[in-house]
Amino acid sequence: MDQPAGSPQDAQSLPVCYRHPDRETGIRCTRCDRPICPDCMVSASVGFQCPDCVRGGSGTGHAPDAARPRTIAGGTVTADPRLLTKILIGINLAVFIAVQTSTSLLNHLVLIGTWPPAPFIPTEGVAEGEWWRLVTSMFTHEAIWHIAFNMLSLWWLGGPLEAALGRARYLALYFCSGLAGSALTYLLAAPTSASLGASGAIFGLFGATAVLMRRLQYDMRPIMALLVINLILTFGWNNIAWQAHIGGLVAGVVIGYAMVHAPRQRRTMVQYGTCALVLAVVILMTVLRTLQLT
Repeated sequence: MDQPAGSPQDAQSLPVCYRHPDRETGIRCTRCDRPICPDCMVSASVGFQCPDCVRGGSGTGHAPDAARPRTIAGGTVTADPRLLTKILIGINLAVFIAVQTSTSLLNHLVLIGTWPPAPFIPTEGVAEGEWWRLVTSMFTHEAIWHIAFNMLSLWWLGGPLEAALGRARYLALYFCSGLAGSALTYLLAAPTSASLGASGAIFGLFGATAVLMRRLQYDMRPIMALLVINLILTFGWNNIAWQAHIGGLVAGVVIGYAMVHAPRQRRTMVQYGTCALVLAVVILMTVLRTLQLT
């Protein structure tokens, strides 16, 4: 039996974008004929093309570097939206293996204010000028359960965020959140207590994911439930540097908000300006704590 155009059955039969399965569309790539949504359409000499065909650049349509579709944050859509996440996981695993084979290496990577306590000398730590510990501690793990939990979280949260923000913005979010967690730990924790792990950066991804889901009007209950569980573990489990978790979370929310809510006309300036502001706060906390300890 024929169905009139515009009926519910007709709407349900619409194809979905091959890159965004949750979006119905009536537009197809003029080269490969795959369905594409408005976010994936690239204007060509005739009709629209998909990002894969544009990157292929066989002489029709735009050149591979022309008018590529952008993510919600203004980043460039890439063929492998998890590339940086895979690299970050690889770095963490490489450092973990190195620490397991050389125990002395661990002492040079962990975050510590100053050690040993006065009057023993010589001393080492961030207060003694070893600022690199703010970064190296973000990639250092000693226990297998610690790195397993963090890397699973990084894979689960990082991939979608990298795809949504674009590589450069995602990397800025990751490092700024991790450094914020390290700086708050350095500022508030005992100077002789050592801390390590990617948790500050991971909590930054938690915060940015919550902001992104709210921006896209997705159901936030799963991510909020997971965040609450992690916060309960943060304050209910001994030997956890809660300062890193809170510092990373706050930085992630602030940067994530700037990434997805920045006005289009000043988007880049607002996004990277917010990252610069977070880094300025990190430097300020680090300098103040160093002056206090020295």
